[in-house]
Amino acid sequence: MWQQLYAELKDKGFMVVAVAEETRGADHARPWIEQAKSDYWQLIDTEHRLSDLYNLVNVPQAVWIDEQGRIVRPPETAGSTDHFRRMDLNTRTMTPEDQAERLAARVAYLDAVRAWVTTGKHALPAAAARAGLPMVTPEIAEAHARFRLGVWLRTNGRATEGDRQLAAASRLHPDSWSMWRQAADLDEVGKASGPEFWQRVQALGERPYYPPPKL
Repeated sequence: MWQQLYAELKDKGFMVVAVAEETRGADHARPWIEQAKSDYWQLIDTEHRLSDLYNLVNVPQAVWIDEQGRIVRPPETAGSTDHFRRMDLNTRTMTPEDQAERLAARVAYLDAVRAWVTTGKHALPAAAARAGLPMVTPEIAEAHARFRLGVWLRTNGRATEGDRQLAAASRLHPDSWSMWRQAADLDEVGKASGPEFWQRVQALGERPYYPPPKL
């Protein structure tokens, strides 16, 4: 979807920068990037520096940055919805109604980006954009540090110590699904989408997994 939007708007100075946060290394993300065959920029962040900068907690999230380098919309869900929470876990399918609503939300988000590029609509004033930036608390800052330490320990053959740091990071920053998923996949390939993931999603109750953007 982003390739089509980029092709439509690139002559207006629009650029998509897609960043894969992949702790396991660039080779794990590269096949997906090559399969996409995009003309826009695709980067691989093996150290989750983007999360440090913008306090991103899930994928897909987007930050809108104007031609002066100013954030005009802080991190928000980029077109995904919570309809997946109602899927049949045996068949991994959703009802046609849920599929249609999910598609409509994605189209609406892309339309909002299109409107911003062509008319400036949806860009927030500086004060509102600043107020919407997620607050990085001391606990969140410590969580990111422990996460990087845990990955380093695991990479250097100290898995038990590393796992303790990764678990501490998730306790300090439980809202970071990206951090939890990366740690889970370091432990066991596929774990990040397995039963433990669904238990965590169900534990949200009425809280959203993908908070809808306030467009």
